[in-house]
Amino acid sequence: MDETSDEPPTSAVLLDNCHFSQVVFNNVEKFYVPGGDVTCYYTLTQNIVPRGKDWVGIFRVGWKTTREYYTFMWAPLPSDARSDTTVQQQIQFKAYYLPKDDEYYQFCYVDQDGVVRGASVPFQFRAEAEDDILVVTTQGEVEEIELQNRNLHKENEELKASCASLQKQNIDLQEELNKTQELQNSFESLRCNTEKLELELNSLKKENKHLKELDDCREAELHQLKEQIQNVTSDKERLETRLKTALDRMDQLQSQVLNYEKEVENLSHMDRDKTEQLESLKEENRQLHVTRTQQKEQNKNLGRCMEYLKGSKAKRSLCLSCCLQNGQQQNRDLMKELEEQKRLFQILQAKKNEADEENQKLREENDRLLRHLSQEVSSFSVVSQAQAPIPASEVGGFLYGNPYSDFICNYFVLQVSIRKCPICDEVFPEDIETSQYEVHVQSHLLECPLCSETFEKSNKQVFDDHIFCHGLE
Repeated sequence: MDETSDEPPTSAVLLDNCHFSQVVFNNVEKFYVPGGDVTCYYTLTQNIVPRGKDWVGIFRVGWKTTREYYTFMWAPLPSDARSDTTVQQQIQFKAYYLPKDDEYYQFCYVDQDGVVRGASVPFQFRAEAEDDILVVTTQGEVEEIELQNRNLHKENEELKASCASLQKQNIDLQEELNKTQELQNSFESLRCNTEKLELELNSLKKENKHLKELDDCREAELHQLKEQIQNVTSDKERLETRLKTALDRMDQLQSQVLNYEKEVENLSHMDRDKTEQLESLKEENRQLHVTRTQQKEQNKNLGRCMEYLKGSKAKRSLCLSCCLQNGQQQNRDLMKELEEQKRLFQILQAKKNEADEENQKLREENDRLLRHLSQEVSSFSVVSQAQAPIPASEVGGFLYGNPYSDFICNYFVLQVSIRKCPICDEVFPEDIETSQYEVHVQSHLLECPLCSETFEKSNKQVFDDHIFCHGLE
């Protein structure tokens, strides 16, 4: 086929749509001798404009489309680009690309759109016919020719035998060559396999070395882990000892706390009793004060009576004097009783103050013990979290758990029960009313008047955006 690697532009255009008169092929022979180059001469008329992808192909007679070419050559562009004159062109086809049979062929000029613009008359590729030559020979020449033919026939037989022998030798050599090629291929394959095995061996050696290094590192890590396990075990034993000591100390503190609670309870009962006594004394004092007031009123009445009865008889004066003395005596008795009640009230008040002081001391001691207990519990929890975890069922050797866990939990619940503002972290006393606490928390919040959703005052922008969304609805 063509010497170039590019395929020519073709199409499935039928012969009816082709214009064979735009390119005229000149000096086309009836036949061309095989084995020689063929020069194609053609003329470009003024009806065609040559382009860079135009080509000239050799087609077997009877072709239907331009895709059925046998070989082709690119058509050279003419040096004169004017389209109003005819241009003579020529292309030479190499013998190697020409057909080898004796079928009829023809030249065709095809443009870059795949349309045929011109076609030549048919021709063949064959040797020159010998039927047209008349040879006149004599008898001697005939005998000489026959002798030459016999010699040639003999030489031909010898050549055939030699050719057969050479073919056999060629076959043997070909077989040996094939065997040699197979051995060469086997050798190459073995060499490749050997190289691969050497690479794998080197890789395995490197991997083995790496594994040995890893093994050494693992042994060092294992030794280090064993030392860490021993240290953790010793720390665990030490922590268990500390835990037992702390639990014993907690037991003692618990017993002290219980004793202090009993004492506080007793003092509370005494305080209530004394308070009740004080209330009763206050009531008696009030009654005495009322009696004294009534006595003063009677004395006033008696004074008015004395003024009224001045100038009465002596007997009535004596009687009134006796009544007045009796009243004054009653008044003195009441004053003495009032003084006694006051002195008793002062004694009870002093005892109450002493009981309050002692109660306050006991409360302070109780708070100090609780703080000490919480510090020990927190320090123990921090140390235990820093070490290996210990199951709860095995701590300190208690099979059924820590007997002081409820007390510790109650203590922490007591600490949590202190009211604290979730927004500003302000702490309120325990006796504050719930309404005051709620009012304080509400002062930090903004409530939506439409959906009652609350926002912190610090998020004022979020609250405004929320109100704006209601307005969009």
